[in-house]
Amino acid sequence: MTTVRALGLDLGQKRVGVAVSDSAGALAMPIEVLDRLGDRPREHRVIAELVEEWEVEIVVVGLPYNMDGSAGSQARKYASEAKALGDTLDVPVVLYDERLTTVTAERNLMEQNMNAQERRSVVDKVAASVMLQSWLDAGQPMDSQHPCGPEAS
Repeated sequence: MTTVRALGLDLGQKRVGVAVSDSAGALAMPIEVLDRLGDRPREHRVIAELVEEWEVEIVVVGLPYNMDGSAGSQARKYASEAKALGDTLDVPVVLYDERLTTVTAERNLMEQNMNAQERRSVVDKVAASVMLQSWLDAGQPMDSQHPCGPEAS
């Protein structure tokens, strides 16, 4: 397994949490929260700029599967968006199970005694970091569900 720098995305209806791995592909770090603009192509251009800025080699999109592992409407919606994002980027986009990442992120932030307002402002990027760290710890599986994008074929 080779190490890669990865960008992790926690897609949401109002915000997108963003995390990045270190250059060794070992540690995920939360970097920012993007507000949804109501313009997917523009949002994807912002993500493309982050891919370039951080020199990432793969984008990992978290999918909110149901607890039984099935793909509900949100998972299908975000899988479709990941496919569109994969068609836009010059790096592969893979999907990864993000069940309970927001719960884990909330718990971690509460343990740091952050108030609700402070937590709301960072929970999405922390959730992206939790999801990305899980992907890294799993050995950076390239077949994480269904790869999307130029190198997925």
